[in-house]
Amino acid sequence: MAPIACVQNMYNLAYRHDDGLIDELAGEGIAYVPFFPLGGFSPLQSSALSAVADRLGATPMSVALAWLLRRSPNILLIAGTSSVTHLRENVAGAGLSLSDEDIAELDKIGR
Repeated sequence: MAPIACVQNMYNLAYRHDDGLIDELAGEGIAYVPFFPLGGFSPLQSSALSAVADRLGATPMSVALAWLLRRSPNILLIAGTSSVTHLRENVAGAGLSLSDEDIAELDKIGR
């Protein structure tokens, strides 16, 4: 037997079924790895996501990743990429600062 190191489930800005689990795992010091953090085969699309991205001068996918990073300190992101452009987009998400207003607007997407 070994202790649980991390849990991986589908989770992203629009698919938030594990909100409670993420918080519980954070309290136990266990990492959470969101599966399909950008929506998978159907990339995330939302007018709220696009509006926040436009205000920040970023792409919607960068904002979606920034939201995940701010969601909880135990979230470990492994965002797949198929091109250098997508890689740059993914890395840019780590440098974005989302305001409380941005977070409130984005939180409405998955609820």
